[in-house]
Amino acid sequence: MRWLVLIVCLIAPCWAEQSHHHELTDQEIGSVHFVTSCAKQNEAQFNHAVALLHSFQYEQARQAFSDVFRRDPDCAMAYWGVAMTHYHGLWGNGDANAGRAALQQARSAAQANSRTSPREKRYIEGLGEIYAQDNRGGAAQAIAFEQKMAALQAAYPDDTEAAIFHALSLSITAAKTDRTFANQKKCGEILEPVLHRLPNHPGVAHYLIHCYDNPVLAESGLQAARTYARIAPASAHANHMPSHIFTRVGSWRESIDSNRRSAELAAAAEPESHNGEARDQRLHAMDYLEYAYLQSGQMKQAQAVLDQMNSLSPVSGLTLTGDYALAAIPARQAIEAGDWTKASGLSVRREGVPWAQAVSWLAIGIANAHLKDSARATQSEHTLASLRDAAARSGDSYWSNQIEVQRREVAACNQQQQGKSTEAILMMRSAADLEESMDKHAVTPGAIVPAREMLAQMLAQANRPKEAAVEYQAVLKLAPNRFNALYGAAQAAAAASNPVAAQEYFRKLTEIAVGDERPEVLEARKALATTAMK
Repeated sequence: MRWLVLIVCLIAPCWAEQSHHHELTDQEIGSVHFVTSCAKQNEAQFNHAVALLHSFQYEQARQAFSDVFRRDPDCAMAYWGVAMTHYHGLWGNGDANAGRAALQQARSAAQANSRTSPREKRYIEGLGEIYAQDNRGGAAQAIAFEQKMAALQAAYPDDTEAAIFHALSLSITAAKTDRTFANQKKCGEILEPVLHRLPNHPGVAHYLIHCYDNPVLAESGLQAARTYARIAPASAHANHMPSHIFTRVGSWRESIDSNRRSAELAAAAEPESHNGEARDQRLHAMDYLEYAYLQSGQMKQAQAVLDQMNSLSPVSGLTLTGDYALAAIPARQAIEAGDWTKASGLSVRREGVPWAQAVSWLAIGIANAHLKDSARATQSEHTLASLRDAAARSGDSYWSNQIEVQRREVAACNQQQQGKSTEAILMMRSAADLEESMDKHAVTPGAIVPAREMLAQMLAQANRPKEAAVEYQAVLKLAPNRFNALYGAAQAAAAASNPVAAQEYFRKLTEIAVGDERPEVLEARKALATTAMK
């Protein structure tokens, strides 16, 4: 079996022997107890590797699993662990070839080692669904994996890890168009009791956050969100993940704190990262940080995030996560501030995936419509149509539909600037309805600008304030405490002769806004002060 070590070192590079950083403790990454038939002296190291895996610290987990199989080449589950580090089901950006090779080593080790238990073999064969070379497609393979994990949990009800990985698979396979969030609710039903029994387990809090990262269940995720970073304080991802819930409920201060720490940890990990993973984590945290600064009116801090991003030296190996952030951060900063000249001049990263490129073209298109450059806005609309079709050809209907939302947004803005208000409102409404038929992807804190918020703005400009107020309320229900939506709702309420509602929205704006960098905050304070004097 020792020849396997040499092969898998090609799959999972043997960096541990050159590593000089201290070994992370349970107090830094959380505690896991995963029973295996592997050598007893490696039990702690295996549990350490699984803890890292549960926090999606894939590169570090791969190194830790490699340490196990170097010490115990007969340990089939160590090779399974390496294969798991290449499966990024929630992101769709793993290395299938490397994962498949590692899984084959797990199967070989399991067959050669009579101590490998039937339970362990079921873990290995469950993951085999992901790496099967067939024509089912990734979504069908993920569903088959979820079914295998459900069966494993049922067969071994005392195996907490089986339950936890099954819950993760439910989140992975949850349909973005299922507005009942059925899978996410099942995930919560599995994990909530475990959270009380195992309060220091990183995977439980982590996957609860993923399963509750939607407008219906977000409030239920606050306990996990406020726990996870304390469980695994040394993990960049564990520090970032709570902000998924904080973003959903509009808690900007908590989101900022989470992502500042996450970005710091990811930056510190970059010198030892060999595949761009640490930069991906850093950029992901920075996108959420940018969003939170913008929603709390902190424009200087938002600009600082953008400046820092622009100062970073390029790295290879970025995935969808990093690609998206590189496009989204400058687009958010310009569009939220209404800086049409800056948005019009954004560059497009040609090496990015179609949906990352689409973010840039969205901003460029909206900006040129406002600048009354109809030709360039139309060019952006046509480019978005091409990117939509490219995503569809790749088999990704979700992102294809997301890009179609953006195309409609640009088309509507262009129509409005051409004086076609009725057509623009109809087009923007169709964009909003399509956008809200899908939940957001975990890669983003939210749309660059919600289509329904743009619809509300159009209605307000068409002197239809009561209708605008209704749309702003709908935006705030799905995305609480959005700065521009609160301000727009206050203005619409005032124009619709509803001063009580206007005061409430202005009051909320002053609560979530920090400082006085945006004139809207000064206007809100003035309106509240005027009312108080009456």
